[in-house]
Amino acid sequence: MAKKKPKKSIDPDLAPRATKVTAGQKSAWKVLDRGSTIAGGLLSKRIAMFAWQGVTGRKPPVNGRHPDVGTAEAIAWAVVGGALVEVVRIGVHRGATSYWTRSTGELPPGMKPLKGSAAGAKVGAVVKK
Repeated sequence: MAKKKPKKSIDPDLAPRATKVTAGQKSAWKVLDRGSTIAGGLLSKRIAMFAWQGVTGRKPPVNGRHPDVGTAEAIAWAVVGGALVEVVRIGVHRGATSYWTRSTGELPPGMKPLKGSAAGAKVGAVVKK
């Protein structure tokens, strides 16, 4: 029978505390989260267009249904554009969450620590093995 690995535990002094979220904190997080969503949307479209132009040397297809746009090109634009949009969106949201965590020392309102990980620990927490 295989030996079980000991679970990693978080230093109790550095673990997130059950703090009551104030209305101001909740509102501030909503503004930061929504702002990052808008910024991510605007930024991702530009990044996808520049990436397409850099690789193909042409502007991305404006309308994939247009008969002058080849099927392969329309599908490639959909895949590349969609993937880049999601990658940028994740990066921007993670940046906003990281900023919030560094600024407050707590996870954003409504975000719970992951089970069995140090993700919910305070910034700079040391994980005991």
